[in-house]
Amino acid sequence: MTIVLFIVALVFVFKTINVVPQQHAWVVERLGKYHATLAPGLNIVVPFIDRIAYKHILKEIPLDVPPQVCITRDNTQLQVDGILYFQITDPMRASYGSSNYLAAITQLAQTTLRSVIGKMELDKTFEERDHINITIVNAIDESAANWGVKVLRYEIKDLTPPAEILHSMQAQITAEREKRALIAASEGRKQEQINIATGEREAAIARSEGEKQASINRAEGQAKAIVALAEANAEALRQIGAAIREPGGQEAVNLKVAEQYVDAFSELAKTNNSIIVPANLGEMSGLIASAMQIVKTQK
Repeated sequence: MTIVLFIVALVFVFKTINVVPQQHAWVVERLGKYHATLAPGLNIVVPFIDRIAYKHILKEIPLDVPPQVCITRDNTQLQVDGILYFQITDPMRASYGSSNYLAAITQLAQTTLRSVIGKMELDKTFEERDHINITIVNAIDESAANWGVKVLRYEIKDLTPPAEILHSMQAQITAEREKRALIAASEGRKQEQINIATGEREAAIARSEGEKQASINRAEGQAKAIVALAEANAEALRQIGAAIREPGGQEAVNLKVAEQYVDAFSELAKTNNSIIVPANLGEMSGLIASAMQIVKTQK
């Protein structure tokens, strides 16, 4: 009898004391009617009158939405696979709002996905994944509020078109890449020709500038040389004139002229077989005579 009483007491205590884990919520019914929601920690319930009817996890829950075939706006079949993330925010609604909120969320996600895909062409479905995800989340979240569930996000895992469509898309992608490669190559050749022409133009300009500067430098050098030579000749003439005005200057000039005259005549006689006779022999004789007279005077 004692043992029976001990067992009854043990069962009574076990049913009275309930420890709810963190991020969990337990729904208690009293005589078949919702009574309370137990928060994490130690909780006391009335045995045999209260009953733990539902146990919910308040963490974020991933829900795999089964793959399904959708038809796009341009009548192309597309298999879509996704995953839904949700969280229970109201344990009481999650218990009594729907007979199976997981099935309700899954079905609603699939129907919404078919509706969204049906409004798009095939190419857009690949480009606007984010738009599809956001549309599905908004559509489900509006209805899921009555089920005590908050839909956080939806992610498309895979979009699989039929094999022939996939092959055509791959061929199109290959053609586009080849097109971009050809365009890039032609742009490269164009830039190369531009660079070569620009380089040749700059080189020609540099050469002409160099030639121009060289011509200027040569002209300036020649001008300076002519001026210097003229100044030297003028100075020499001034000195010769001064020397002529001095005593004996005129005789020296005559002697110099006679010497040069004789030298020139002797050079002509060496280079020609013919005998060259001066047109004015009297002048030549006079010069020679003057020169000899000057030599004698010097002695």
